[in-house]
Amino acid sequence: MSAAAQSWLLGKRALREAMRTPDSTIPTLFIPLFFLMVNVGQAARVFPSQSTDFLRGQSYAAFQLPSSLLLAASFGSAALYLVGDIEGGYFDKLRATPISRSAIVLGRLTAEAAKGVVITLVLVALSMPFGVHVESGPLGWLLVVVLTSAWCVVFSGFMQLIALKTRSAAATNSGGLIFFPLLFLTPNFVPRPMLTRPMELAATFNPVTYVMEALRSLILNDLQWSVVGRGFAVVGSLAVVSVYLNVRAIRSYD
Repeated sequence: MSAAAQSWLLGKRALREAMRTPDSTIPTLFIPLFFLMVNVGQAARVFPSQSTDFLRGQSYAAFQLPSSLLLAASFGSAALYLVGDIEGGYFDKLRATPISRSAIVLGRLTAEAAKGVVITLVLVALSMPFGVHVESGPLGWLLVVVLTSAWCVVFSGFMQLIALKTRSAAATNSGGLIFFPLLFLTPNFVPRPMLTRPMELAATFNPVTYVMEALRSLILNDLQWSVVGRGFAVVGSLAVVSVYLNVRAIRSYD
């Protein structure tokens, strides 16, 4: 059996695990929606759609939606399920079989990507009553879904690495806090040129900024391939690094 087929089988198992605990997805949707409503409620009057150039005629919710999408994509549960497999002995059984080490990693990440597609579609649909639409059209819709799901894979990949190194659910949960500041050291409330100089520097060196700006470009503008390309380049590079580190961690796992 090929590595791709093995990944698909393990991915289906991971999806079944997630479907058995549907209540675990409630925070994934509720918290990003909560932040969207709070941020829009606080700043929508400061940035009216008619007189704010960077909104391109849309509501402030359209500018905030990428932040909520990335936040939702950073609630992946793959790492915690992996810890459960380690503690229950299933992970050792997998390692004892001739299964590809990359398939062990990609199986769960495939499931996280599928969950990311569903979460993205739901969040964009729920944001429409706030006056949000994807300006870049059907292709833009597709790219928003793909880019958000890809970030879900990246975040889950690094969380899996923590799980492999610590083998502890508590440590894995705490490890997630390392990444959350990256979501806020970005141009969350205004475009990057409007930030103070220290914050602008932090956002410029933060890779999440380019993913957020790509999503924002797809929602607010027609297709701007240079901006979108930077977002996909960042996500692609981080995905390759996370998968490589996960495979290496499994091969050296004792």
